[in-house]
Amino acid sequence: MDAARLHAALNDLPAALLLVAVLFDLASWLWKRESLAWAGIWTLWAGVVSGWAAVVAGKVAEENIDHGEAIHELMERHELLGYVTMGIFTVVLVWKLWRRVGRSPAEEWALRGLGAAGVVTLLMLGNIGGKLVFEHAAGVSNVRMHAELLDRGVLLPKADSTTTPKDSSGHQHAPGTTPHAH
Repeated sequence: MDAARLHAALNDLPAALLLVAVLFDLASWLWKRESLAWAGIWTLWAGVVSGWAAVVAGKVAEENIDHGEAIHELMERHELLGYVTMGIFTVVLVWKLWRRVGRSPAEEWALRGLGAAGVVTLLMLGNIGGKLVFEHAAGVSNVRMHAELLDRGVLLPKADSTTTPKDSSGHQHAPGTTPHAH
């Protein structure tokens, strides 16, 4: 498995876990259930650990994929949002673990606000990641991209004197062009 595929394999789980952690936190506040609060903390733990694994895999993938300037710019934004998102959720987790008991209502609202901000950055992060993959084919090697474009008929095969026959006058036509007189 290459680095781009590893990043792709790792990035969905933390996104789901971090979103569910925020939902557990809101549900625990709404229904005043301690069990939901603890479910949120454990889910947040798993989301933060797996999220940092996705960040590391993304950093490795960045160095190992073919890309041009458009992909590079999007990757830089994606990377920054990854750090911001994981920073937010890491702060929330550390704060909740440090102040497990006796958090003030203001602290609870601050944590909920940070969680909501984390979800917003998570959605932005996923949007840019989707653009990288679905609009720019990030992670697809130039060789595979070329082969796929040939298969789709978007590109014409390269002219090759050994494969393209010459006409009766000795002239060689470019592949895909109709024979013509000179």
